Amino acid sequence: MKAFLRSDGVQAFLGWVLGTYLRIVLRTVRWRHENAQCVEPVLADDSRGAIALFWHGRIPLCLATAPQWWRKRTRCLVSPSADGEFIARALEMSGFPAIRASSAKRGDAAKARAAVAAIRDAVAWVKGGGALVVTPDGPRGPNEIIAEGSLQIARRSGQPIYLMGIAARPAAQMQSTWDKVMWAAPFGRGAVVWEGPLHVPADADAAQIAELIKDWSARLSAATRRAEALVGHAAR
Repeated sequence: MKAFLRSDGVQAFLGWVLGTYLRIVLRTVRWRHENAQCVEPVLADDSRGAIALFWHGRIPLCLATAPQWWRKRTRCLVSPSADGEFIARALEMSGFPAIRASSAKRGDAAKARAAVAAIRDAVAWVKGGGALVVTPDGPRGPNEIIAEGSLQIARRSGQPIYLMGIAARPAAQMQSTWDKVMWAAPFGRGAVVWEGPLHVPADADAAQIAELIKDWSARLSAATRRAEALVGHAAR
């Protein structure tokens, strides 16, 4: 069954289904943006790069941010896993090609080399003025905890991070998945709450990175809760 699900034809079909759903949600949901002006300076300047973060569980809502990122050369950091394959295909349908990268398990030298190469590509892309969209708690969690990779890309590239809290209503939220993924119904209401720019100092050490992870994870979750409140979800 796994081999069947990972076949090119199945992945192409799943990518088309997800890509079509993403565009339906973008076009039919009434999206409200709060503090979107914070990202205007990088959108207006082709020489300035950016890293944009939203939680993995909001992938089905992510094209809410497309009107902003369509204005800039933008790619997405996506896991090389089978799940990541159809997500990458879905995003590419809407003009967001992927850089495939994921954290490697300890002792897996081949995956570690691939991860290093992908991070190097991501740093070069952002440093060259491109935008990179990342789900920093993916692909395996823990939920709503930023992994170190996106901060290292920001530190090495010298470019800012923006946070994007996304929510919609009515929507189904799957409590059984690790990321509590949210699926929006068409013709509802949606909100995106923006925050930034945030900067990682070039000389940040491991302790500083850990503090930023703690702080920015809380801030991204707060932006997500704010987006939920804007569309009428009950407070958690």
